[in-house]
Amino acid sequence: MTLRDDLDKISDYGTFKDSLNAPIHRWFTYPAGYSYRLVEAKCSQHSLGPGSRIADPFVGTGTTSLAAKTLGLDSVGVEAHPFVHWVAQTKLESDHDPYLLEKESQMILDHAMDICTEGVSERAQWPDLIYKCFDNRNLDRLYALRIAVLQTAYERQDFFKLALTAALRDTTSAGAGWPYIAPSKFAKRKVVRNAFEEFAKRCELMADDVRSYNPIRSDHNLVQGDARSLAWYTGESSIDMVLTSPPYLNNYDYADRTRMETYFWGIYNSWADITANVRDKLMMSATTQVRRKAMSTIQKMPVVQSLDPKVHRELSEAVERLAELRNQKSGKKSYDLMTAGYFEDIARVVIQAFSVLKPGCPFILVLGDSAPYGVHIPTDEIIGRLAIGTGFADYSVEVIRTRGDKWAGNSQRHKVPLRESIVTVIR
Repeated sequence: MTLRDDLDKISDYGTFKDSLNAPIHRWFTYPAGYSYRLVEAKCSQHSLGPGSRIADPFVGTGTTSLAAKTLGLDSVGVEAHPFVHWVAQTKLESDHDPYLLEKESQMILDHAMDICTEGVSERAQWPDLIYKCFDNRNLDRLYALRIAVLQTAYERQDFFKLALTAALRDTTSAGAGWPYIAPSKFAKRKVVRNAFEEFAKRCELMADDVRSYNPIRSDHNLVQGDARSLAWYTGESSIDMVLTSPPYLNNYDYADRTRMETYFWGIYNSWADITANVRDKLMMSATTQVRRKAMSTIQKMPVVQSLDPKVHRELSEAVERLAELRNQKSGKKSYDLMTAGYFEDIARVVIQAFSVLKPGCPFILVLGDSAPYGVHIPTDEIIGRLAIGTGFADYSVEVIRTRGDKWAGNSQRHKVPLRESIVTVIR
């Protein structure tokens, strides 16, 4: 491998690019994810082996836990988003008979086709978004597939539910790229794909992955819970490495990312449903989570102040500047309180990481800095300094790529150069 190839590989650590073609990791595309190769590289660098225990407080769709399973490491993964937690759990519990999967996937397709042939007398009462994302023929096919999948054997039902879930973005006529679904006429796909064919492809790919996957025996616990309470799920001084990619301070709404999927399954039916059941439970990283009247204490950032008064002073100045800019901007986005809430939450996670790690062990984060309204927030350096204030011995920042270049032509966007980094702090 050349130096250029090596640098390219490292620059992808903060993206889902590697995982798009990796067995099982690819079962659900999660643009906010990171590379399984990062987990492998850091476990090797810090000499983790069978019997070692790794934790991820923001496990997402299971990248860290699945990579740990491949390496034979024990793991604890925590995820607050219920649907994303289910995806991770389904990927981790992939010990199926591939022959049965192939046989049952054909039975599901045959049943769904029979339903369509007989005529779909009624269709699920979905929110409007679903009707905007699919044409009528594919809606009938998807509804028939949903009926057939929900009638499959319980022990394999989640496997086929995930296959159908992944097929939704393969099938939709709406723009389904990063980060959100865009069902406008400007974003529509020119070629409409057949839902039956896309589901069949997904089932075949996933069954092939099960057939080729040979993990080393290890123990794993995936918790639907709160990263700010990590020690509750792991115990204190019990972890050999905490590795994670926390939400970036970039106004990305993780709850909205799965709106189409959760609407399709009838888990949620409205923005209010998603807010109450998902958005309000996640770490602060988007203005859609801000409740200005309820955040007077958070705005003062007492946890940050207790860890490092100088960092608190610098952040307070940035928050004040963002508040001033908010009043000058037409959108009036609450970047000020989003930033304060973000660092209060991340400070709590840093404290938890210190509590669960064994002495001398690393806390590793891949994340990016931010510049809301053009105010630069050096997230990586701030987290490193907060870690020192918590009691960690040292921290380092490894820049892996620059960010924001593709938006250079957008006159509405700031011109502050951004980066993505790996922050390593040692207990």
